[in-house]
Amino acid sequence: MEPQSAGSNMKEEGGVANDEKIASLFQPDTLLSAQYFENLRRKTVLEPEKSLMLAILEDAVRSYQDNLLSQDKRAKKLFADAAEWIAETGSAWIFSFESVCDALDLNPTYVRRGLLQWKEKNRPKQPLSESWEGKRLAG
Repeated sequence: MEPQSAGSNMKEEGGVANDEKIASLFQPDTLLSAQYFENLRRKTVLEPEKSLMLAILEDAVRSYQDNLLSQDKRAKKLFADAAEWIAETGSAWIFSFESVCDALDLNPTYVRRGLLQWKEKNRPKQPLSESWEGKRLAG
């Protein structure tokens, strides 16, 4: 048997190339929000106040994700309310998005960014001519 060079794409017993295994280390983990919240709930024994804050955050994320594409008037309102709560910054209110995230040791900017990326990935793509960017360019 000839030894393979260090630069070759060697296969391991499992059939996965070394390069593929290494590349997978640098890809983000994908968790559904329900999976994340369940993990957080299991790992932490929460005081009643933090349990309430986790429930509020979980409800807002669920409303945001479940109602993004809805055409129902009530569902659109739920999405808008959740999006507004998540986007608000600088509020001193104990149940503001930032206060809730801080109490749960979550970075509110990171959570916001993740939700915005999720929204961009999941919203329907419209032709540029129908979007507000296309209308601005044409107008």
